[in-house]
Amino acid sequence: MTDDGKDERRPAGGLEASVMAALWAAGGPLTPGQVQSSLGADLARTTVTTILSRLHDKGVVERQRRGRGFVYFPVQEVQDAHGLTARRMHTELDRDSDRETVLARFVAQLNPDDERILRDLLESDGR
Repeated sequence: MTDDGKDERRPAGGLEASVMAALWAAGGPLTPGQVQSSLGADLARTTVTTILSRLHDKGVVERQRRGRGFVYFPVQEVQDAHGLTARRMHTELDRDSDRETVLARFVAQLNPDDERILRDLLESDGR
């Protein structure tokens, strides 16, 4: 490894989070080139396109044909970082067929404050 900083890697999911932040800030659909410009980083447009395609495959962004390419925008339930986190939690829950056990272990590992928040949310129908 060298000390020129080129070997430094982003944290896992960091680039996806940056792309999502750009989409949220835009308030409307963006092309990969527009996302690349808004990130202001040394990223190839193909890299941004790959990240957008992966986010689309995960169901986090939608895309519409515009000209020869696509424009991308967050799905309705993922309009901010909290929605993205909730979506990830659902994805993880869906990976296991024994939902009851997974949920029971999740709740058992909550700290008392989070448990109280969850109880309050459940009692108020999650609103």
